[in-house]
Amino acid sequence: MIILVINCGSSSIKYQLLDMQGPKAYRVMAKGLVEKIGLPDGSLTHKPEGKEKFVAECPISDHKVGMKMVMDALVDAKHGVLGSFDDVEAVGHRIVQGADFFSGSVLVDDDVLEKIGICCDFAPLHNPAHLLGIAAVSEVLPKVPQVVVFDTAFHQTMPDYAYMYALPYEYYTKYHIRRYGAHGTSHQYVSRRGAEFAGLDLGHSKIITCHIGNGSSVTAVLNGKCIDTSMGFTPLEGMIMGTRCGTIDANIVPYVMKKENLTPDQMTDIMNKKSGFMGLSGRSSDCRDLEEAAAAGDNRSALVLKELSYDITKLVGSYIAAMNGVDLIVFTAGIGEHNSKMRAEVCANLGFAGVKLDEKANEKAFGEEAMLSAPDSRVKVALIPTEEELMIAIETMQIVNNR
Repeated sequence: MIILVINCGSSSIKYQLLDMQGPKAYRVMAKGLVEKIGLPDGSLTHKPEGKEKFVAECPISDHKVGMKMVMDALVDAKHGVLGSFDDVEAVGHRIVQGADFFSGSVLVDDDVLEKIGICCDFAPLHNPAHLLGIAAVSEVLPKVPQVVVFDTAFHQTMPDYAYMYALPYEYYTKYHIRRYGAHGTSHQYVSRRGAEFAGLDLGHSKIITCHIGNGSSVTAVLNGKCIDTSMGFTPLEGMIMGTRCGTIDANIVPYVMKKENLTPDQMTDIMNKKSGFMGLSGRSSDCRDLEEAAAAGDNRSALVLKELSYDITKLVGSYIAAMNGVDLIVFTAGIGEHNSKMRAEVCANLGFAGVKLDEKANEKAFGEEAMLSAPDSRVKVALIPTEEELMIAIETMQIVNNR
């Protein structure tokens, strides 16, 4: 079954075209990345099987434009891998927020689209982008089944004391206000693969997964199940991110609204799209840009990078306490897989827990599976590239075959 997997993030679109014969028997026909959506230096990197990599650099105003670039690349006469769109048998989408409407993956229909739309309030940067991706595919492939795989599903095993907020209880019953988390597909994959890579029994393990990118979250995985995660009711909560402020004192919100005469929608836009790396640095929402600026002496860029590593360290430390120890710490996603300095800074303050980094191994590790901890470290540390697209393809294949 030829499956197109679409993974729309807050500022990116990752995609893979897979020929799926089974959960462990598959071929990646093409994959690529649209990144820096909304910034002037956007780009598409398209990697077709058996052909040269194709890169297009141009401003990409929104996800709709990005999706058109993806679809065009797949059927391009020179760089494409499809004779026509008719070759695609199913499409799988990553959806960040399904709230308590969905406990697993489902086929797309009008009811599902309506509920994903309702959840836009819970994931304002992501769910609207996911809906654009589904709509763009529907225009080109109107008869092809589409499946949605929810990031919130993996986090449904959290105990109530981890997902409830100390607000009046009726807000939970009336408005579904609770912690949902995000990046669940990624955390599920890297915890499973990380345990296998490190030689651990997943069913008897304490693992902390750090998905660090433009959007970031840390998750505590006890015996293969999520017991806590840093993102909350929306993907805004947790650490500093590309354009999101992360956790702040809630009273800051009405205070700034009164001072600046802002509406709720305007304040939501500021916290989700104008804060984080961008807001604090005043330069960029991209970590690579801030690394360059910090190296050139920009103090605010350096502050952002320090706050990022500090926030991750605090979260990892708290989850070590929550699980009464840790066997494995995994780094993944764009920054987690490619920024050795950030990984080193996080691990530097975890010596109390038995973490000892192999500095040379960490410096060399870049986007591929690697053990980062020293041989005598009591806690293993690994880099595991996330394979959200494979997980989504497996789910899509199973649902389409069983419909």
